[in-house]
Amino acid sequence: MKLFVVLSCLLAGCLAQRPHPCSSPPLLSGALSVNEKLWVTARYLYDALGQRIRLDEFGSHDNKTFSLDVLLLYREATMYEIFHHNKTCKKMPLKADFQPLGIPKTASLLGQSVLGSSSGPGQGLLVNTWIGDLPDKQGKFMTTVTEFGCIPITTLYHTDQFGWMMTNFFNNVIGISDPSQLNPPDFCPETEDSTEEPADFLNIKISKYSKA
Repeated sequence: MKLFVVLSCLLAGCLAQRPHPCSSPPLLSGALSVNEKLWVTARYLYDALGQRIRLDEFGSHDNKTFSLDVLLLYREATMYEIFHHNKTCKKMPLKADFQPLGIPKTASLLGQSVLGSSSGPGQGLLVNTWIGDLPDKQGKFMTTVTEFGCIPITTLYHTDQFGWMMTNFFNNVIGISDPSQLNPPDFCPETEDSTEEPADFLNIKISKYSKA
C-alpha cells in the first residue's frame, strides 16, 4: 500500500511539472505508419547527426498497393530508390530541409496525459502533446512525445497540398543496429544523377504511385 502511495505521489509530481520542448534521441529505429491521402507502414532508421533517413515501406494510394525502399540524404539533397531484386538504384534530387524529431522551442503545450491507465505501475505512459507551425509557415502540426526521453508517438500535420496527415511511431529503439543501412548500397555509386526537377519526398511518392 505504501509503495502504491509513493508511486501515486511521484506520478502526481510529474503531472504537476510543466513540460518543456525537447529533442528526440539523435539515433532511432523502429516502425511507423502514415495515413490519410497516402497510407503507408514502414520500418525506419533515423540519423539526426548525419541527417539521413532510411524507409522500407509498404502502402497504398488510390486503391493501388506499392512497396518502396528509399534512402534520404538531406545534406547531399539526394534520394535513392533502391531495388534489391536486380541490384539497381534510382538517384533523384531531394528538395527538402531535414526536420529533426522532437519539439521546437516555438511550439505551445496543448496538454499532458497518460496513455493507458494511471491506476497502477506499468499501466500507462506519460506523454505531452504540442502544437505549432511547420517551418516557413507551410502548415500546422500537432505532435505527441513521451515525457521521459522525448520519444515520438504521433505527429499530425496539415499543409494546403496534402491536407491532414498523421504519422504513428511504434517499436521505437534508441540506436541503429546496422549503420551501413544509412549509406547507399555498393551498386548505387555508379548511378547517374536524375534529370528530374528537385521535389520533396511526398511529391515524388504520390506522383510515382498515382501513375502506377
